[in-house]
Amino acid sequence: MSEGPGRAGGAPASSGVPPAAHGKGGGSFALVATTAEVLAHPELDESLLAPWERRRLAGVRVPARRDDVLAARLLLRLCASRVTGLPPREVEPGQRCPGCGRDGHGRPYLPGHPGLGAGFSHADGLAAAVVGPGPVGIDVEPLTRRPGPTSVLRRLLPPGEVDAACAEPEPGPALLRLWVRREALFKAGRDDLPVTTWTDRHRAAVVALAGADVDGVSGVDGAAGTSMDGAAGTSAEGAAAADVDGASGALVPPLSPAASPPPVPPSGR
Repeated sequence: MSEGPGRAGGAPASSGVPPAAHGKGGGSFALVATTAEVLAHPELDESLLAPWERRRLAGVRVPARRDDVLAARLLLRLCASRVTGLPPREVEPGQRCPGCGRDGHGRPYLPGHPGLGAGFSHADGLAAAVVGPGPVGIDVEPLTRRPGPTSVLRRLLPPGEVDAACAEPEPGPALLRLWVRREALFKAGRDDLPVTTWTDRHRAAVVALAGADVDGVSGVDGAAGTSMDGAAGTSAEGAAAADVDGASGALVPPLSPAASPPPVPPSGR
């Protein structure tokens, strides 16, 4: 969905909560953060972007939206760094449109790593990214967003799922969870992938992750962060929904590549 206000330079100071990291030993790694958290990160800055990315960024006229786009692209490099063992500066994602076949827009990918899928999302001061084996997709939206009207949603989404969400005790949050799940599947390029949804209450965000395993949540700097321990039901795609509520989670390695980088997963896009 659309991006909006919340430029990092004028936003309130970060809460000090590190970006939430979601990963599993199988090679998938996802991050969710506020735009301010990403732009304040010591390993991430605009100089990491490729010239074609900087040209595209220059065309974004709304400062807050520009910051969100930048944050999402930087977060993707951080995820790729964790999975491949390369420093973020050596990660050079590309984009290719499956419709027209041209580069520079469309679905992200990692040149030289055909076994890995990649994806990112940004919205209203939030950013998310994922890298993992096979097709993957991620979507993040503000917790207070309410997609609609339902007449439009029924044209964009499976009508039966929209009706089921409207029948929930709280239709607004249910419709938002449905939207992010469908967006994550769309970004992955397939509608038959497992999808996990959760709420990151530190960042007031709802997140959906398609095609990647999730097992535990923590801060990217190695400090104990948050865990997915509030299973709340099952999504339309059969994935568990959970709350990220601040409980201690599994630790993740430091941002710098380890001495022995993990192997690149063998299969996928």
